[in-house]
Amino acid sequence: MAENEMEAGRERFLRQRQVLFLFVFLGGSLTGSESRRYSVAEEKERGVLIANLAKDLGLSVGELAARGPQVVSKGNKQHFQFNHPTGDLLLDEKLDREELCGPTEPCILHFQILLQNPLQFIPNELQVIDVNDHSPVFFENEMQVKILESTPPGTIIPLGNAEDLDVGRNSLQNYTITPNSHFHVLTNSRRDGRKYPELVLDKALDREEQPQFSLTLTALDGGSPPRSGTVQVHILVLDINDNAPEFTQSIYEVEVLENSPINSVIVTVSASDLDTGNFGTISYAFFHTSEEILKTFQLNPITGDIHLVKHLNFEAIKSYEVDIEAKDGGGLSGKSTVIVQVVDVNDNPPELTLSSITSPIPENSPETVVAIFSVSDPDSGDNGRMMCSIENNLPFVLKPSVENFYTLMSEGALDRERRAEYNITITVTDMGTPRLKTQHNITVLVSDVNDNAPAFTQTSYTLFIPENNSPALHIGSVSATDRDAGANAQVTYSLLPPQDPSLPLDSLVSINADNGHLFALRALDFEALQAFEFLVGATDHGSPALSSQALVRVQVLDANDNAPFVLYPLQNGSAPCTELVPRAAEPGYLVSKVVAVDSDSGQSAWLSYQLLKATEPGLFSVWAHNGEVRTARLLSERDAAKHRLLLLVKDNGEPPLSASVTLHVLLVDGFSQPYLPLPEAAAAGAQTDPLTVYLVIALASVSSLFLFSVLAFIAVRLCRRSRSGLVGGCSVPEAQFPGHLMDVSGTGTLSQSYQYEVCLMGGSGTSDFKFLRPILPNGLVQGTEQE
Repeated sequence: MAENEMEAGRERFLRQRQVLFLFVFLGGSLTGSESRRYSVAEEKERGVLIANLAKDLGLSVGELAARGPQVVSKGNKQHFQFNHPTGDLLLDEKLDREELCGPTEPCILHFQILLQNPLQFIPNELQVIDVNDHSPVFFENEMQVKILESTPPGTIIPLGNAEDLDVGRNSLQNYTITPNSHFHVLTNSRRDGRKYPELVLDKALDREEQPQFSLTLTALDGGSPPRSGTVQVHILVLDINDNAPEFTQSIYEVEVLENSPINSVIVTVSASDLDTGNFGTISYAFFHTSEEILKTFQLNPITGDIHLVKHLNFEAIKSYEVDIEAKDGGGLSGKSTVIVQVVDVNDNPPELTLSSITSPIPENSPETVVAIFSVSDPDSGDNGRMMCSIENNLPFVLKPSVENFYTLMSEGALDRERRAEYNITITVTDMGTPRLKTQHNITVLVSDVNDNAPAFTQTSYTLFIPENNSPALHIGSVSATDRDAGANAQVTYSLLPPQDPSLPLDSLVSINADNGHLFALRALDFEALQAFEFLVGATDHGSPALSSQALVRVQVLDANDNAPFVLYPLQNGSAPCTELVPRAAEPGYLVSKVVAVDSDSGQSAWLSYQLLKATEPGLFSVWAHNGEVRTARLLSERDAAKHRLLLLVKDNGEPPLSASVTLHVLLVDGFSQPYLPLPEAAAAGAQTDPLTVYLVIALASVSSLFLFSVLAFIAVRLCRRSRSGLVGGCSVPEAQFPGHLMDVSGTGTLSQSYQYEVCLMGGSGTSDFKFLRPILPNGLVQGTEQE
């Protein structure tokens, strides 16, 4: 901008000079006098004497005044004034050479002296002499110079020059620069004489060592004293990409918890580049990384922050080695390695791998291997240390093996019948914080061994069956259980051979082999078989088979299926039995005794007697409970000699059964009178068949045998009492009966209350009985006498 102003000033000066020359030329045409040159230093005050025109023109002051002198200057501006009284030419104003002439040297102001009478133009020149009134001035307040740091020494760098409006020696003469450790300045001149500085590099630059210089450029003129102007020169050493980025650490080692959250910054890498600008701008990037690293980490290219973008897993990858590249704008790069150590946290529970399992295991087997398994924990350190345990109340034990293998064994023989199934929980716990555990359930079944025989619910069973049952009647059941399982628990029932070989067991009962139900094969007769016993066996299907047995006692329940059977008097179609009664018999005289038996038992065998029909009612009576027929009153001569009594014998069964018997009574005056059989009796005796005879003989034999046994028993008892010092005759034990019933045993024996000696006298079909006085207990004898 200053240069443009200076150029404009020069153009104005040239135009003014051309106008002045025109006037001088015109004046010269009017006069031929020689021009004079005056000089004056610039910046002189107004009124300074330039010359005495009167003297110079050779005129007196009067003459000059008479001619009316005038000073004519080029342009409208008057630089001079004329002092008429003295004829002196004075400065009208202070002159500034730089304004009037600029850089032109010498600076000449042309003016003319115009004289009248005659008209005369006298050309004159005034040289304005420069004084050192201006200091060199630089066009810029400061200069900024950029130099590549790779610029070799001796390189010339042009600088902006300074302007000094003064000319000649007062103009700018020299440039200096301070300090000058790396530079010096040359002062050169242009064709127009203006001097300009050039900066010369004396020493190689290093931007990284000194990125800039601040120098003072001084312009000196030749005045006395010299004037100077200064400007600050800021030299910027431009960077070249001669420095690669360098990381603060060649290796970054960082430990990161494997449970670190996503997007967390695990490390920040940092690199620096001594270069500047684009060459010093660093961007970060992964250098030849694997796909796994790219999926796991993210690198901020500007800040160098490495973020997690995927959860770490110590068990999968324990460490990462990541190469980081730092590249500047010029393409140079540096490298560093980030080693990420994944720190294990206890985030994995132990794992249990079952290698083999034995189930079911046989009972009674000592120390059987149940399972083999291994445990593992992907964690490390205490987080990976494990311990195994099972419940304490189980008959099993864990035995460690090699390399985290364990064997689960039974401590001893197991009993399936006590417990057939075990649910074993294996607990694996690590030693980390917090502790994690894994539980694995194993179901162990205990297989059955045939070690238990079937057991009956009862050691003996008593079954009751009514006689005359229908065949195949279910009479009861036996039940046996086997604590074993499967085939070992399947029970088969069977009848064991009877201990009594004469018992036809196979024809009496049968048993269902599957369920133990007992059946009667045929109808049973209480009178023939009142009870029998047999053994039932229960056998399992194990190998070897085990068995047990139980006793079954079958009681045949009596049914009232037998009517009373009269033993005496005989009712077999032979001659009727006639009882002889003396007419002198007292009331209550024992006429006869009806003897009957009932094959049934219990109440069904309790017999009662009653008189149904008599020839002369009221003469005889029968005792209901023993069948004794006695006289009810005294006999008289008017009573008929022959009497026929119809007696009824009835049991106490339900429904009651009965039998009737006819008793013939003959009243006689005394026993010396011979007894003649009735005609119908003789006729009946003649017609007796052999079967009846046999029956009578058999019954008589049985009765005689029983009587003999009773007499022998009584004799033995009496003998024992006599040995004990007891005095008295033989007595028969008293019998207790119901009020009106007679208890007769089921074997056809007679009552224990009376013993008779009956003599059957054979011959020509007649029989005589010898009646003896009955042997009665004291109480009964007294009762008889009372009657």
